[in-house]
Amino acid sequence: MSNLMKALALAVMLTFSLACLAVPRAAAQEGKITGTIIDFEGKPWPDLPVKLKGEQGQSQETKTDADGKYQFNNLRSGKYVVTVQPPQVKDPFNTTTEVHTGTDTPPVSWNFKEILEKQNPEAAAQMKKQAQEKSKYTEMKQHFDQGVALLDQERTAKADLSKASADQKDAAKAKLTDLSNQAVAEFQQAQKFAPEKDPNIHVFWARMGEAYDLAGRNDEAVSAYQQAIAAKPDNAGYYNNLGNVLARAGKIDDAKAAYTKSAELDPPNAALAWRNFGISLYQVGRMQEAVEPLQKATQADPKNAQGWYLLGACLVASAEYKQVGDKMEVTLKPGTVEAYQKAIDLDPNGTYGQQAKQGLEAVQQLTGGIETKVGGKKKKS
Repeated sequence: MSNLMKALALAVMLTFSLACLAVPRAAAQEGKITGTIIDFEGKPWPDLPVKLKGEQGQSQETKTDADGKYQFNNLRSGKYVVTVQPPQVKDPFNTTTEVHTGTDTPPVSWNFKEILEKQNPEAAAQMKKQAQEKSKYTEMKQHFDQGVALLDQERTAKADLSKASADQKDAAKAKLTDLSNQAVAEFQQAQKFAPEKDPNIHVFWARMGEAYDLAGRNDEAVSAYQQAIAAKPDNAGYYNNLGNVLARAGKIDDAKAAYTKSAELDPPNAALAWRNFGISLYQVGRMQEAVEPLQKATQADPKNAQGWYLLGACLVASAEYKQVGDKMEVTLKPGTVEAYQKAIDLDPNGTYGQQAKQGLEAVQQLTGGIETKVGGKKKKS
């Protein structure tokens, strides 16, 4: 071979070698496995563990995302077993799939709603019913909680109304009524989502009664509390609340029956019912009639200063007055001074203690040092 031919051959070989070096090698391709998991209600199943095991023993684990999707990446060619185990299911679900690098692996997915419907229609129907009940309960609770929040606002509005100036009264009253309407509407909506024979149905009526009561809507409050009592006839508190509304509406005899029933149902707390009855009578000026329930209240709860003060005031109003010559003879009812003194002892620096002191002073001024009969015996005031 001539030198020229040798040179040409060497040049060709060198060019071919350089060309081989310039062409990059194809990167090794790796596969992946993806899938979607649907829960028993037909919704994407988030945060569910998914396991992967290869034929060579290698394993991985991941979890589904918010959309129920999962993915395993960087997989070599070969067979893999994908495993999921829903918390409600005893045995895991396994699916074998094969990965081929360079080609897409078909998704490995589960729709447990469809699986359950096929394998156990009765269980699927039961689960559907439970899902519906859960949805109703959620709706019920949302409306009930909103109603309770509105009741809190209504209490604040009522307090604001009591402090409002004359030019603000109408607006404050309108706000109170509006909040009352909203609260009642929420409790009515909650009631619609309650089970047909919900043992707690009385709570909805009682809350509606409270919403009406706060706004001074007596007739509607009475009706709601009566419905609560019909659903829960052994609840002493409902009778007490009913008594408060009836008394405010001027239906004293009906109020007395409600308070009496409250006291009978809950003897340990009977003092509250009797005291409320006494307060109701006191507020409408029927003070002589208030003596008996207030005596029962102080006997049941002898440490309540309010009860003793009110009893003293009502006993003073029940005193007998008789003109004797130029002087007025006052015969106090037994226990008058003692009732005031009890209030002073229990609440010396408080509202009722101070009012009781004023009551005693008023009695002394009324008698003016005249001999006054107390309990049938004469005593110097």
